[in-house]
Amino acid sequence: MSNFLKEHLLYRDKDFMVIHKPAGLLSVPGKTEDLQDCAINRLLKEERRTLLIHRLDRDTSGILVFGLSKAGQKSISRQFQERETSKTYQALLAGHLEGEGTVDIPVIYDPSRPPLHIVDANHNKAALTHWKATEHFNIQGHTVTRVELTPITGRAHQLRVHMQYLGHPIVGDTLYATPEQQALMPRLCLHAERLSFKHPITDERMDFYCAVPF
Repeated sequence: MSNFLKEHLLYRDKDFMVIHKPAGLLSVPGKTEDLQDCAINRLLKEERRTLLIHRLDRDTSGILVFGLSKAGQKSISRQFQERETSKTYQALLAGHLEGEGTVDIPVIYDPSRPPLHIVDANHNKAALTHWKATEHFNIQGHTVTRVELTPITGRAHQLRVHMQYLGHPIVGDTLYATPEQQALMPRLCLHAERLSFKHPITDERMDFYCAVPF
């Protein structure tokens, strides 16, 4: 087993594996030669059966699932597409946010400012995020709020854009936070903490957890 698998494997059987993707690592290769180092390429060096199921943003850490059989890939991919998985993220937000709520507004790509996305109430594909504030504390004299985020849909940059829309960008977000908010932490404080889905063969509900590093 490679050092990457030794350090990051959370679960493995003959049909899929679950890893902890570190912040700063792409899930899949980028378009240019300098963006070929990524989770799937590292895994393919050790396990040639590795198959893509879903992705996390490069700067997001946490649970990432890969297929190890065609049946595993097909079943788990379908569960993601049909919103049968359950996902929970942890994030640190700039400022003080109380209680819980829902952001229900579409998110679209902004071709004038790649790779940014923006909210667009007129877009026909929904984007829905539940949030719940769980803790408040200070970083470098600035109030931050820890939140639990539950995305119901899976649009690109959805959580990051929805938190910006609330007026509380994710701390360390180099795309959507202010320079001052970015400087509070050396990374994007967004982490895929929990994921559950049905086993592709046995239909048993599988629950995975990856401790928050911030």
